[in-house]
Amino acid sequence: MEQDLKRNNPKRKTHKMENRPLVTQFRLSFARIVIASILATVVTYILAAVLYSRATFRVIYPANYYEQQIPELDAYIREKNTALLSRSGEKGLQSVIHGDGMSYQVLNKDGSRIYGTNHKNVFKNKQELFSRLNTTFRHGGRYTHVVPIVDPNGKIQGAVTLSYRLRMSYIGNSGRLVNAVLMAAIFSPFLYIIGFTVLYSRMFVRNIHHPLQILMDASRKIREKNLDFEINYHADNELGKLCGAFTEMQEELKKSLSAQWKMEQERVEMVEALAHDLKTPLSIIKGYTEALMDSGRYDEEKYHRYLAVIHENAEKGTVLVQQMQYTSDLQNSGAALQPVPVNLAGFLEQKVLHYALQARQKGITIGWEIQGDVPAPLRTDTDKLGRILDNILSNSMEHTPVGGKIHILVKAEKERISYRICDTGGGFRPEDLEKAFNRFYRGDEARSSKDGHSGLGLYIARQLVEQLGGSIRIENAESGGACVLFWHKSVL
Repeated sequence: MEQDLKRNNPKRKTHKMENRPLVTQFRLSFARIVIASILATVVTYILAAVLYSRATFRVIYPANYYEQQIPELDAYIREKNTALLSRSGEKGLQSVIHGDGMSYQVLNKDGSRIYGTNHKNVFKNKQELFSRLNTTFRHGGRYTHVVPIVDPNGKIQGAVTLSYRLRMSYIGNSGRLVNAVLMAAIFSPFLYIIGFTVLYSRMFVRNIHHPLQILMDASRKIREKNLDFEINYHADNELGKLCGAFTEMQEELKKSLSAQWKMEQERVEMVEALAHDLKTPLSIIKGYTEALMDSGRYDEEKYHRYLAVIHENAEKGTVLVQQMQYTSDLQNSGAALQPVPVNLAGFLEQKVLHYALQARQKGITIGWEIQGDVPAPLRTDTDKLGRILDNILSNSMEHTPVGGKIHILVKAEKERISYRICDTGGGFRPEDLEKAFNRFYRGDEARSSKDGHSGLGLYIARQLVEQLGGSIRIENAESGGACVLFWHKSVL
């Protein structure tokens, strides 16, 4: 078994990067990401610039391509003038417009469209048309330049509108592909940063994963109470020092805990053996005493009195065995939780009824109340909660004098349910407050062993409360008497 870690983590040489301190490794990784991203971006931008220069006026047009045509078109329109007002002039106008990114519209002097590729009305009336002559303005997200058409007498007979956008345009699928490549180049720094971050972070993680995996395997071995393993990692950095410290801790644990684990195992085996050995004879005693109690022989009152004492002690012995066996089960397996919805008020009422007869016989009053809004439904392990209450209430019943009181206060808090169970008995001694939750602890006065109890009641209660996600403690009430306080999660 001691060779498991050696098989799972074979020796391998640590290279120079792994030997460096983690902060240095991190800084180097960050510097590599930045430098690699910058270099890749520079190369990408150079290639994009070359591609753009070769593609310009071939498959893509620059943003001001159509704006540069305006002076030439303006001169052509002024040259042709009124000839453009007839359909015969349309082909000539189209021939001087290069590209599909510019639309035009020929208007008469009233502002009505005669022909053109722009089918939307640019002007509402004649007055608006005349106010825009020889100007360039924005209309519908495009720039519109208006050139007047003048007859030989200098009178305005119409106008031509030229509409275009100031943005890059492309020709066919080749232009779209070049445009996509150029856009990708623009955003390439972000892509390079992400890519190189993933690459170098994986390298960084790989350098620290090996020693961390060794430490995790070592922790698992310690949890399994196996200290016979070797940590095969040596480096002059934080992880190497951590592995060295872990090795030192392992040696110290091997010295100090091995004996403790052995003693604990022996104690568990002793309790299991005791529970097994006592179960059969106590069951026989109980069976025979019950048979004798029902036999009705001579001097029945005397026999009945004696056998009742035997029966009572047999019951106590059975309880002792059950508690020891339950303690062993808790320690070995930690029984899994089985949360179910429960009505807390009904559950408590039923639990108090179980002790009603015993309480009446001793003249003890048991009261309970719930404060706050209990979640509906409350989800908890009712078997474990019931055993906790049984252990506490049975102790309180045992140590509360005749005519005394037991009070159960339950509070529904934010994410938990808290309990305060107080009696009017003699309370706890100072040493009881420190040791009451120890296994097999028996007080000898206020919580004494005069009735032969096992000293497991509060120990079991603490184990169960912790399994329900809570904690438990004891104290003495200001007015006298003992109080047990515990809480558990409201929803498991």
